[in-house]
Amino acid sequence: MICITVTPRSRTLAKVDMLNAASQGDIIELCLDHLAKEPDVKDIISTVDKPVIVSCRRQEDGGHWRGTEEERLLLLRQAIVAGPDYIELDLDIAPLIPKYGDVKRLISFTTLDEPETDIDSIFDEAAEHHADVVKFTWPTPTIDDAWPLLAAVSQKRRLPIVGMGLGRPEITFSLLGHKYGSPWIYAALERGMEAHAGQATVFDLDEVYDLRGIDRKTTFVAIAGMGEAATITTKVLNTGFKQMDKNVRCLPIEIGDLKRLQKMFEKLNITGVLVFGDVGREIMPMAAHIDKQDFQSQYIDLLLNRKDGWHGYNTIWRSGLTLLEKALGKTKSGERPLDGRNVLILGTGGVTQAMAYAVTQRKGLVSICGPDDKRALQIANLMDCRHVPYQSVYSTLADVVIIADPALKCGQSHGCLNPSLLKSNMLVMDVSDPPIEHQLMTEARDRGCRIIETNDVYTHQVAAQFKVLTGDELPIGAIERALT
Repeated sequence: MICITVTPRSRTLAKVDMLNAASQGDIIELCLDHLAKEPDVKDIISTVDKPVIVSCRRQEDGGHWRGTEEERLLLLRQAIVAGPDYIELDLDIAPLIPKYGDVKRLISFTTLDEPETDIDSIFDEAAEHHADVVKFTWPTPTIDDAWPLLAAVSQKRRLPIVGMGLGRPEITFSLLGHKYGSPWIYAALERGMEAHAGQATVFDLDEVYDLRGIDRKTTFVAIAGMGEAATITTKVLNTGFKQMDKNVRCLPIEIGDLKRLQKMFEKLNITGVLVFGDVGREIMPMAAHIDKQDFQSQYIDLLLNRKDGWHGYNTIWRSGLTLLEKALGKTKSGERPLDGRNVLILGTGGVTQAMAYAVTQRKGLVSICGPDDKRALQIANLMDCRHVPYQSVYSTLADVVIIADPALKCGQSHGCLNPSLLKSNMLVMDVSDPPIEHQLMTEARDRGCRIIETNDVYTHQVAAQFKVLTGDELPIGAIERALT
């Protein structure tokens, strides 16, 4: 079930928000701490026929209450009399507010600093104070931090446990909690109404993560990253899985301790991992088997769990190289249109290194340049190609420019790349963070350069990834359906 948190600032809007939440969720949490004036709780909750939780959180617990503690306790007591289905009480105030009527007690424990380790004693204390449900809330910046919360929710106890992760990666816990039997998970009604920064909306759960399509038999493909490109890929792959009637969905994660990660993936039955950003270099030790060419590129963006262990793949350099050679006129196998061409690769991340490897294998004359000259020189030495000092990039001759790092900044300020380096006779490709187009790529289009569209790179790459993950072609129209 989905519990939608409603955080109204006025009593009038509270009823509207409750009605909207009731049409999309199974349970509604009415957060009183956001209201500017004292509410008529009974009047507000009478608007809907869905179960309602009433809460009023202090600022030290991540809420917005600005009154005194005595005023908050009085408001909670008045809310109980109004007859909601649940009242949320902090563990420390539960002894001060007795059980009343049929209102169920959701006793919560919150820490904003780190995961709690002594779950059992807190659970027992909440039970002593007549809890009907126990709630734990703490930050979940990585899967390591979400793990004990998931364990608490999935274990069978005499009282049900619900959890709320804090931050954008809480979506990891929400999806896993739903699969493994959490009574409900939390979501915001819409953007701007989050109970905490980064909380997923009910729209996200339905349209991006397909929460209602997840059951106990669902297997997951992990998406290692929380950026926009990772979210788009999640939606594309989930659309493809649904169209092919595969009980597989994407699980976004932020990677923590690599040593523990493999064991976690085995317990969660993770079948594959898609990697975004420089995590592709960090996660390489997890792969027991890597193609020689991908190993030499020192970057992987896809892991597949097979019977003999994890296999690592690099799909970005293959997609980028295929489209680059096609744009340069390759029509048949064996042709090398990059041979002898000057190729300038901008960036200092893992993708830079992968593309440098790919182009050098085709005898292209590669130059590496980035704002971190030391790191750019390391990559150049490792890939046996030329290093161009950052300040010298504007006098460097290039037939092809590859934008390979989303951290590059476009502009005229110190540390930025002035787009004047892009000339109309250049062929420009952006592999920095497909399908997100880098500003330098936009400038290249405006300046009349020949370009390889970032969307084309993405389409080629995600189709290849889907084929490796499933053995099937990505359904026609999956990308368009996902993006619309």
